[in-house]
Amino acid sequence: MPYDLVIGDRAYSSWSLRGWLLFDAFGIPYKLHKARLYTDELPTLLKQFHPARTAPTIRTPDGVVMPESLAIAEELASRHPDVGIWPTDPKHRAIARVLAAEMHAGFTALRTHCPMNLRVSYTDCSPPQAVLDDVKRLETIWDWAWDQTGSTHWLCGNYSAADVFFAPVASRIATYNLPVSPRAMAYVQAHLAHPSFRQWRAMGLIDGADQEFYRRDYPTRDWPGPTRLPARAVDGTASENTACPYSGKPVTHVLELQGRRFGFCNAFCRDKTVADPEAWPKFMALL
Repeated sequence: MPYDLVIGDRAYSSWSLRGWLLFDAFGIPYKLHKARLYTDELPTLLKQFHPARTAPTIRTPDGVVMPESLAIAEELASRHPDVGIWPTDPKHRAIARVLAAEMHAGFTALRTHCPMNLRVSYTDCSPPQAVLDDVKRLETIWDWAWDQTGSTHWLCGNYSAADVFFAPVASRIATYNLPVSPRAMAYVQAHLAHPSFRQWRAMGLIDGADQEFYRRDYPTRDWPGPTRLPARAVDGTASENTACPYSGKPVTHVLELQGRRFGFCNAFCRDKTVADPEAWPKFMALL
């Protein structure tokens, strides 16, 4: 039996992103349950996962409900010790846990002024001093981790839970064009290029209507991540895969990418935008 995983809107739910990355980036099977934020959908769905009130929430194969991201990370690492959720080196692992814990509990000014929004990037968000202080703190602990571990890409060697917890922060720096050092920006770019992150953002671009709560009137710019791949929608249902990789249902839409045909269905995302064939290049172009 796979795990059950509850998430909110992909474009906006930073904690859901963390929970999902703990599964997707480390190859742990799961069954996805999605509900829209700021509606009755999420509380209604979570009634099946008592006593959880937030996303992400998981149910383990043996029926234990876990609604806290840091607890989820620790439990998955215990149940799947070989997938690399935490570094194997004791020193690196200790540093990774310190970083994840501080991210889990802090940076409230950054969270408040710059909520995660993967659908847009701004040229300037006029960050107040408290946000700039949070950004400076990020640079301090990231530099400390790199200096202590000798890592030059991720924080503590290979991609780990520490990086998972900072993935939404990287997205905030990209969305709001926050000022960071070249070293920190290279780390942000590593997140934007990570295959799981790109897949999540691609789904988030068509995952329901915009949430008004996240709208800001700042001037915009292009998303600063990797260049999109030249995918295009094509007719028919013939594809390399016979079932949608996200829902398991039969293929209804196909796109072509570099001479290969990939099939999907519109059931994994319940909104009408997915039925538009033009949505599929937008969706897959980031993969």
